[in-house]
Amino acid sequence: MLKNKRAVIYGAGGAVGSAVAEAFARHGATVVLAGRRRSPLEAVAARIGASEGWAWVLPVDALNPEAVAEHCDEMVAALGGIDISFNVIDLGDAQGGALTAIEAEHFLMPVANAMRTHFLTATAAARHMKRQRSGVILALTAQAGRKPYVDVGGFGVACAAIEALCRQLAVELGPDGIRVACIRSAGSPDTPGVAAALRLHAENAGITPEEQEAKIASASMLKRMPRLAEIADAAVLLASDHARAVTAEVMNLTGGELAD
Repeated sequence: MLKNKRAVIYGAGGAVGSAVAEAFARHGATVVLAGRRRSPLEAVAARIGASEGWAWVLPVDALNPEAVAEHCDEMVAALGGIDISFNVIDLGDAQGGALTAIEAEHFLMPVANAMRTHFLTATAAARHMKRQRSGVILALTAQAGRKPYVDVGGFGVACAAIEALCRQLAVELGPDGIRVACIRSAGSPDTPGVAAALRLHAENAGITPEEQEAKIASASMLKRMPRLAEIADAAVLLASDHARAVTAEVMNLTGGELAD
């Protein structure tokens, strides 16, 4: 599905980023693994190499404007272009407290980080994609971007802002053949970050993490939360030519908790 595609994944050393990177490589893409720390990226590259895929470890701070621009230029110079850009870096959100009980900086951090990194990486890729008149820019959000929940801090607002930015980019970049889309997930309990959030919210509610997961799942039509592999599969589909008519869209992976 992604044969001969050139993809960069920011946050590729994390659970979601690494799963997507391996799925992209498995489907034939050349994958650039981006993140602040080299060692997690090298571990992902080793797994991809062991499966006869191709990955290039190229660390970068995705919150640094100059670093992102130089990083993108280096990729394009080496690979001849860029076809897919997917940003899944950690936003630094602090959950677990009501908005009236947290400090302003705790609320603002994920919002500011989300807008900064997604703007920087998307526009850096888009400048190169415009020259080749094709490309796909992807983002990951959560159902908290549309459905309000208690004690999520600024995370839900950050997700809503990412989706709004993607729609704005889509209308501007569409005439150049560039698609922009999001995956909205209900959260995958087989990732460390979601598992930690489940434990935190469970503690606040006086229940077990398993009960908290079941509580979230019970609100969905499928009565389960999406697994990491399902997020990766959705990313492959959106990045591929099978979705070439899809832009300014949010793919719903909430198991039916949200009905569009």
